[in-house]
Amino acid sequence: MALPVNIEDLLNKRKVEGNRIEFKKGWNPISIYHSICAFANDIDNIGGGYILVGVDEVDGIAQRPVEGVPLEKLDHIQKDLQRYNQLFEPYYAAKIFVEEIDGKHVIVLWVPSGNRRPYSIPSDVTAKVKRPVIYIRYGSTSIEAKGEVLDELRMMAVREPFDERGNPDIKLEDISMVLLRDYLVKVGSKLSDELWTRPLPEVLDQMNLYAGPTEQRWLKNVSAMMFSESPEKFFPYTQIDIVVFPEGKMKNPHNFTEKTFKGSVPQMIKQTLDYLSTNIVYEVVQKVSGKQEAKRFWNYPYDALEEAVVNSLYHRAYDQHEPVEITVEPSGISILNCPGPDRSIPMSDIEKGDLLKSRRYRNRYLGDFLKELDLTEGRSTGVPTIQEKLAANGSPRATFETTDDRLTFLIHIPVHAGCENNLLSLANKSQLNGSEKTGTSSEKGSASSSEKGSAGSDKPQDVVQSILSAIRHNPKVSAAEIAMKVGLSSRAIEKRIKTMRENGFIRRVGPDRGGYWEIIEK
Repeated sequence: MALPVNIEDLLNKRKVEGNRIEFKKGWNPISIYHSICAFANDIDNIGGGYILVGVDEVDGIAQRPVEGVPLEKLDHIQKDLQRYNQLFEPYYAAKIFVEEIDGKHVIVLWVPSGNRRPYSIPSDVTAKVKRPVIYIRYGSTSIEAKGEVLDELRMMAVREPFDERGNPDIKLEDISMVLLRDYLVKVGSKLSDELWTRPLPEVLDQMNLYAGPTEQRWLKNVSAMMFSESPEKFFPYTQIDIVVFPEGKMKNPHNFTEKTFKGSVPQMIKQTLDYLSTNIVYEVVQKVSGKQEAKRFWNYPYDALEEAVVNSLYHRAYDQHEPVEITVEPSGISILNCPGPDRSIPMSDIEKGDLLKSRRYRNRYLGDFLKELDLTEGRSTGVPTIQEKLAANGSPRATFETTDDRLTFLIHIPVHAGCENNLLSLANKSQLNGSEKTGTSSEKGSASSSEKGSAGSDKPQDVVQSILSAIRHNPKVSAAEIAMKVGLSSRAIEKRIKTMRENGFIRRVGPDRGGYWEIIEK
């Protein structure tokens, strides 16, 4: 069976935090089961962890080529795992994978957060006299839980994250095979090759998307969030509403444009960012007297908007029937979602707007999926990233607000000072009037309108411009992502990309997987 993530990402500690990965040179069941227990208890709600057996490390860095596990020992170790799993109280079993790396075999133990914690395991699983111990992670080590920490762990047993709860209403027919395969291909999982040859329940189980005992298994809420075309069927108002007030909400509340996006979480993120980048975001080029180089800046840096939109869907409560609301005015963009930040984050930190660090995540597993897609890092870096991108663009700092009862969370991203009061002319050029639901391409400062392409158009020049626009926004964009935006097949986009490479429009830097596109300026 294939690992649902890319093994190279684990070896290089990419996408998954380093404190969630352990390397073990050889099979040492005593220390390995301490780590399994600690990852399963997951006191920090970070999503469990991974243990790679057969990989030596120096200062936390995997040594290549890997040490490997001898072929004749693989079966013996897997039997040991099955036997020692019986010693857990309550029962727990890590998912076992055998991967071939550097011509050798490595055992990967995937240890998701358990839903029946706290778990205990004997301090020495090989001893005749066994003393049960509850282990937790402390940094990159596993320690025994005692005192207040143990009390906190026991209290967490009744606070299972919403996205990991089983939902009897989610059926197999609600899972889109297209969305599922698209995700597995994007993250480089070998499981994508098995999707059409194995029963769907086996694949979903391999991805830890089932909850409950064998006799009554339910798909987890996160399966609909990620892989259903209509998650609002299970979580009403799972959508993003964008309202544009060209003259400002207070000045003229009757002049507005509204747009609603629905679909899986990745689909909503993509549609929203495409809409903002096409209709709202533009670049300004100012000539500076006495200087050869012009001054260039954006009304809103795309990366800051991306971080804010992703975080609004990552941290919202899907059991609350409220949409994410994005309001665009001449003064800036505001993003409102429910509820507010966890109470473990001090109000002073929210007002300061530098770093919002929480130990408890509402949608822990959803965050793991978004990390694999490179949409978020999940290390409390969202706010610092937004402020960093705004500062680099010369924009004012973003502000963050919540109510005393933490019912809502509002992010306000100010427009660049050189772009104030330009929204009305932008809306007129875009023909976004009244309550029209569909936005059209807009002029973006110095950029010509032909650079945006035309979604759904099959004209060669429009397709070329759409590909160039997609690469400008994300050099790592895939053909499948461009195809979804343009409305053509992946095969058609791949053919056009091949022609563009042959004609010297673009070049590939690095390998097909892990590299990026570069536009050759002409």
